[in-house]
Amino acid sequence: GLRSIPSLSQFRRLRYLWINNNKIQDLTCLIKNYCLTELYLNNNELTDISGALKHLCSLQILFLHNNELKKLGKTVKELKGMISLQTLNLFQNPLAYDPDYRLYVIYFLPSVQLLDRKLVTERERESALHLYNPKRAWVMQSIAFGKRVNTAPGTAVGSSRCTQPARRLIMPSGNGQLLCSFGRLPFESPEDAVLVRAMTRSLMEFSSMDWNKVATCQEKRLENKAEKPFEKLTVQFR
Repeated sequence: GLRSIPSLSQFRRLRYLWINNNKIQDLTCLIKNYCLTELYLNNNELTDISGALKHLCSLQILFLHNNELKKLGKTVKELKGMISLQTLNLFQNPLAYDPDYRLYVIYFLPSVQLLDRKLVTERERESALHLYNPKRAWVMQSIAFGKRVNTAPGTAVGSSRCTQPARRLIMPSGNGQLLCSFGRLPFESPEDAVLVRAMTRSLMEFSSMDWNKVATCQEKRLENKAEKPFEKLTVQFR
């Protein structure tokens, strides 16, 4: 039935602390207990842990389930500095009802191996990466850069490349002339100069593949049906 805990600052080397099954609402008692590796705060009345736990960088096990924590972002932000945190319980809190709660915690707390009594899988980590950092996920799945070729205006390179329709360039007449910076060719319209420069630039081609759709060796052995060709995306740009 404890609602508060007196300061434990004198126990500088305290490593394990059970204060679960109380009515605690304030955690200022842990300000100087930097050596804590296991902390059990489940079954209390905590509504906010901001500024109370972020200094516990050695923490490996943290139980916070069955409290009144409502703000997922603030709670996870408080735990981000715990690089050794491996076991975390946050279930039976209002924040756990967020539809993306589990993936959010997995992405922003990558050291956690056991979340709410359930092991974190590699597939969950991949899903979290796709959800919260799609650019990085795409880069990690890309295979490599392909070939780089120089093309002249109107030249098709390969059957898969898209070529722009031919456009008649307006050559200068009179005094109003615009010189193309690379070829010193005069043009009346700036758009013509830009078009020529764009069409003479080299092309970069790269391919990417979604590795989630590629069967593993174990999956291949279990499959009896014919293998489907992998989906490959090739993009070319100037």
